[in-house]
Amino acid sequence: MSHNSRAGQPAAAEDLVDLGSLVEAYYQLHPDVSVPEQRVSFGTSGHRGSSLHTTFNEDHILATSQAICEYRAVHGIDGPLYLGADSHALSEPAVRSAVEVFAAHEVALMVDSRNGYTPTPAVSRAILDYNSASSGRASGRADGVVVTPSHNPPADGGFKYNPPDGGPAGTDITGWIQDRANELLAAGAATIKRIPYERAVASEHVQGFDFLDAYVSALPGVLDLDAIRSAGVRIGADPLGGASVAYWGEIGSRYGLDLTVVNPDVDPQFGFMTLDWDGKIRMDCSSPAAMASLIQRMQRDSSGATLYDIATGNDTDADRHGIVTPDGGLMNPNHFLSVAIGYLYANRPGWRADAAVGKTLVSSSMIDRVAADLGRKLIEVPVGFKWFVPGLLDGSVGFGGEESAGASFLQRDGGVWTTDKDGLILCLLASEILATTGKSPSEHYRELTARFGEPAYARIDSPASRQQKAVLAKLSPSQVSASTLAGDPITDRLTTAPGNGAAIGGLKVTTERGWFAARPSGTEDVYKLYAESFDGPDHLARIQDEAQQIVAAALSAS
Repeated sequence: MSHNSRAGQPAAAEDLVDLGSLVEAYYQLHPDVSVPEQRVSFGTSGHRGSSLHTTFNEDHILATSQAICEYRAVHGIDGPLYLGADSHALSEPAVRSAVEVFAAHEVALMVDSRNGYTPTPAVSRAILDYNSASSGRASGRADGVVVTPSHNPPADGGFKYNPPDGGPAGTDITGWIQDRANELLAAGAATIKRIPYERAVASEHVQGFDFLDAYVSALPGVLDLDAIRSAGVRIGADPLGGASVAYWGEIGSRYGLDLTVVNPDVDPQFGFMTLDWDGKIRMDCSSPAAMASLIQRMQRDSSGATLYDIATGNDTDADRHGIVTPDGGLMNPNHFLSVAIGYLYANRPGWRADAAVGKTLVSSSMIDRVAADLGRKLIEVPVGFKWFVPGLLDGSVGFGGEESAGASFLQRDGGVWTTDKDGLILCLLASEILATTGKSPSEHYRELTARFGEPAYARIDSPASRQQKAVLAKLSPSQVSASTLAGDPITDRLTTAPGNGAAIGGLKVTTERGWFAARPSGTEDVYKLYAESFDGPDHLARIQDEAQQIVAAALSAS
């Protein structure tokens, strides 16, 4: 990835989106379903796009909302639908459109009673809480929608569906909704059943729900907040202008924590951000460039003091976490996942003795070594948090995490907390670790590297045409002719995940000292190459070079 010269610098006026044009385009531009890019397309996290490019407009949301209503009817989902939204500019008009359709279909719609923003984990909690309380009934299952494009730039909108298991919808569900939405788009506006917004919100079908109170009240069940308070951990929480802004203030005041909301501003242009690696505004709390201002606040002054013991960031729907420590700066997500796993399995006696560790197959092998040391089963799954949902639901997986800084874990008694990623509890966990051990998460990671070796990990994007990406997604192990990688014998060639046998949509090749994984991007004409070495940066570079040759050979041979 080539970095923009302004990466990490504050956004300037020319970087900001024109909000008026953005919202006007939402209503005025109409997608052409004969153009593939303008159709409804559910990726790993719902439909995303921008109204300016005719990829996220009112027609998309009306059609998708009706498709969800029809999906619910077909599958007997007749409980409430919990509707959450983040602070992106397109979220509010999309919510209005969705409410008009859901109310017209007489869906029992639960909207935030504070008229605030709603993090993804708060929606997941609400769905699970309702369904566990009503599990004795034959029907009445709840589900939810979160209107968010996650950490995407300010001009983007997003719309994702969470079924009754509370987690991200699987491809069987998203495929159904996507296909039906595109049929409705093609048929035209007359096929959409809706009522005017004012009538909809005044109807019996739309009710208020206090997402914030329900979520914050339950936190002591998943974290040792008493330890954080009594240790006096000084926390600086940066919502990055997103949905967690009111949640952090409430968590601090309700539990008596020394917690400062570093930036309480909400600005749909996100003009307070520093630019990401490519010069775009992106609320990615795992990116050193996007988190530059918070990292700067953690620099020690001339006396060696810092304002905070732990500083944290969340993306716009708060399903990702970023951890900043005085001694380590912004932690690499892989590093914090490894520390979190090591700590939790040693400090959660209420979890099942056989609760497994869940990781995506592009996450660091340090996690494998930590899990083996704990004597815990490791479940390695394809990219996508949906793969952790069944295990988190029944307690057979204690922790599920992704290298992109998304994770969740069980309650202290071993019961389910969320089945979607929860950036808030991961951020608070960093403070619990410091409070109960006296060491920062970055100190803990240094101890892990002293025991298990220090991995060098990187991801690079390489050009790939649409045809090449299709080939890469369907490779078989036999198409890899190489027998060695960076001087080591290849121990495995994987196109399905060891943890559940699901196709990984790409290739992973492993040796004793390293590995690489290649998978096509869902949004760009590139493939993503992840690689890791336990023998230093030079060895990593050799793995990357040979990996590109192996992938090129496989693509040219097919």
